[in-house]
Amino acid sequence: MLGTTSATLALDEAIYTSHAFPLRRSQSVTFGMTSINREDPAYHILLVEDDAVDVKTVQRAFKENNISNPLAVATNGEEALEMLQNGSVNPSRLLVLLDINMPRMNGIEFLRHIRADENLRHLSVVVLTTSNDDRDRIEAYRLNVAGYILKPVTFNRFVKAMAALNKYWTLVELP
Repeated sequence: MLGTTSATLALDEAIYTSHAFPLRRSQSVTFGMTSINREDPAYHILLVEDDAVDVKTVQRAFKENNISNPLAVATNGEEALEMLQNGSVNPSRLLVLLDINMPRMNGIEFLRHIRADENLRHLSVVVLTTSNDDRDRIEAYRLNVAGYILKPVTFNRFVKAMAALNKYWTLVELP
């Protein structure tokens, strides 16, 4: 890359080869070496997805990108809410990857429920969907999603999308 220093390349390499999604909150990256605070665990990921093939695709893309965070799966919004409310998924350090088009409770309805719940409204949610409908995108952002990603058609592009998402969450500082 033009204008890229070796230090920047090393930093990019460190981010892409991280084994947690994202790096632990207080982890520092210094030119390719990482320093991990073992008391601050990595984020857990709740994938809310009704298509078993898409679930497998996410799992394979995580493996390709060395993303080793604990992954829980819910097949619709109702199941995801139940998991959050009964404690089977801890909402304190959680990233939600959310499909829009699902049976029983779709992604938009799920977002409305968690944003109305005092204990869940803080959740970071990234929409991962095939819906290219502007109404869905606008409503999702109105409900404070952190991002809206269209599912890529090919596996190679899906792997790259997960790498980009991992890199983003590696760089973001959360409260």
